[in-house]
Amino acid sequence: MTSSIEVLAEEEVLAEEAALSGEAHGPDPLEDIARRLLVEIGEDPQRDGLRDTPRRFARWWREFTQHDPGSVDTVFETTASGSLVAVSGIDVWSLCEHHLLPFSCRVTIGYLPREHILGLSKFARVAHQHAHRLQSQEQLTQDIADDIEKLTGSPDVAVIGRGEHLCMAMRGVRTPATMTTAVWRGALKDTGLRQELTALTGDNRH
Repeated sequence: MTSSIEVLAEEEVLAEEAALSGEAHGPDPLEDIARRLLVEIGEDPQRDGLRDTPRRFARWWREFTQHDPGSVDTVFETTASGSLVAVSGIDVWSLCEHHLLPFSCRVTIGYLPREHILGLSKFARVAHQHAHRLQSQEQLTQDIADDIEKLTGSPDVAVIGRGEHLCMAMRGVRTPATMTTAVWRGALKDTGLRQELTALTGDNRH
């Protein structure tokens, strides 16, 4: 059972976050949508446990869709042109545009630098920038590849995504499974380089 002290503490946190996000000027329209949703599925938005849910719901949606990845365009000159660069294990969450249900995706990025290399943290920032929107996993990997190609100036880019989708695990067939999507561009279409990338990053498992 939640104590009155815990309830008061949570209300203070909610009020503080609302003030910081500008909600103090009026309720977020998403709160009304959340209340209507609760009513439509047979719940009482005024009962204990749900009273602050519309505000939490609204705050999460704003936080997710307005995510700021920070700077993504830091590049450095390099003389290591043609050496394969691979970054793996980038975990992101996104939302299926067909069912509004989350999917997680582990992203691997590889490219052959030309004159510039991308700062290491920027790979994760690019992935998160594109993950925070409604889409498909296929589109996510394409969009990441587009940005890596643009930022590095290299057409030799590969992006591999391995995703688990709640729209499959929670509905329909209700069976968890891993979906793999891959984008191969330029020299990374070559079988030898593809095998080198997947061997380096462990993405050669089936």
